[in-house]
Amino acid sequence: MGSTLRSVCGVGALLVSLGWLGCAWAEEPVRIGVLGDQSGLYSDNGGPGSVAATKMAVEDFGGKVVGRPIEVLTADHQNKTDIGVGIAREWYESKGVDVIVDFAISSIALAVQDVAKKDNKIAIYTTATSDDLVGKSCSSNGQQWGDENWSNTSPLMTELAKKSGATFFFVTADYTFGAQLEDVSRLAIEKAGGKVVGSVKVPLNSPDMSSYLLSAQSSGADVVVLAIAGGDVITATKQAMEFGITPKQSLATPIMYLSDVNAIGLKNMQNIQFMQSWYWDADDKTRAWAKKYFARMNKMPNANHAALYSAVTHYLKAVAAAGTTETTAVLKKMHEMPISDDAFTQNGNVQANGRAAYDRFLVQAKAPQDSKYPWDYLKILSRVPAAKAFQPADETPCPLR
Repeated sequence: MGSTLRSVCGVGALLVSLGWLGCAWAEEPVRIGVLGDQSGLYSDNGGPGSVAATKMAVEDFGGKVVGRPIEVLTADHQNKTDIGVGIAREWYESKGVDVIVDFAISSIALAVQDVAKKDNKIAIYTTATSDDLVGKSCSSNGQQWGDENWSNTSPLMTELAKKSGATFFFVTADYTFGAQLEDVSRLAIEKAGGKVVGSVKVPLNSPDMSSYLLSAQSSGADVVVLAIAGGDVITATKQAMEFGITPKQSLATPIMYLSDVNAIGLKNMQNIQFMQSWYWDADDKTRAWAKKYFARMNKMPNANHAALYSAVTHYLKAVAAAGTTETTAVLKKMHEMPISDDAFTQNGNVQANGRAAYDRFLVQAKAPQDSKYPWDYLKILSRVPAAKAFQPADETPCPLR
C-alpha cells in the first residue's frame, strides 16, 4: 500500500566479519517502461516521440505519485518478438516496472499481454493496432489507447463505399496485421454496398512497390486501399503518384499518421481521407501541448504521442486515487475514472474490454496551396463520436465484455 520501501544494504567483508550489517532505506520509484521501435520502420509512429510524451506526462504530473518518484525506462525491441518479450519479462519481474507502454507492433503487444497477465502487471498499447488486443485475446491487464484496425477502417470504408457501385482493391501487408486490416475493411465495404475486386500481398519493408501497385492499377478499382503501415505506406503512396494511379483512382490509407504525411508530402497526399484520433492544430489546447512537444522534438506530434501522454496521465491519476500501485486497485480506478486531459480528450472512458474510447476525426490531407504554415497538413471533415468511432465492447469476442 502507498509508498513501498526497499532495503539498500552495503555489505562489505569487514562488516560481515564483525557480525553486523548496515542498511539504508530508500523509496522505491514507480517505474514506467516505454517499449517500442526506437530506430526502425515504425519509429516515427512512436519511437523517441513516445519517450518524450511519457516524460512530459510524468513532469506535468509533478514527478511523484503516492509519495514516490516516477522513473521512465526505455528500450528498443528492434521489431523482434523474442527481444520484446524478454525485455518486458525482465522489467516486470526484476526491474520493478509497474506498467509498460507503446509497443509499435501487434505481435509483441499480444505476447506481452500474456506476460502482463501472468505477472499481474499493466500494459498500455498506443502504437499496436491489432483488434485482438481488445478482442479474442483481451486481458484485464491490457488497455488499448491508440487506434486499432476496426476504428481505422470501418468508419473510413463505410464513408468511401457510399458511392453507388464503388469498387476496391487491396495492397496488403503480408502478416497478421495486414490480414486483419483487410478482413475488417472488407466487412465494412460489403455492408455499405461496395465490392472488393482483388488484393495482393506485400512483404514487410518493401523498397519497391511497383508490381503491387501495377496490379492495383490494372484492376480498375475506384479505390486502392493501402493496408500497410510505417515506411511501407510512405513508399507506396509516393510511388502511386509516380505510376499515375492517382488521381484516376483514389487511395485509401487506413494507417496514416502526421509523420507519414510529412514524409510523403502534400503533393502526393492531397485529398486523401483517413481517420485520426487527434490533430495538433484542432484547437487552442492541442496547439499548446504540441508546442511543448515541438520544443523537445523539433517536429509536431502524432496522434499516438498525444494518446500516450493521455494514457500515462490517466494511469498516474488512477495510482493517486487508489493510493497504491497495486495492479487490481489501479485498473479498477482506470475503468471508473473518465478520461479527461487538456492534451487529448475531455470525454473518454475505458470500456470493459480495455478499449479506451473517445471521439475521433475524419480528416483530409490538404492540397499544397492550402497549407499556410509548417505542419498545416490536415483538414478536419467531421468529428466521429466515440460510440461510432470504436467497436462497442459487447460486439467484440472479448470475454470481459
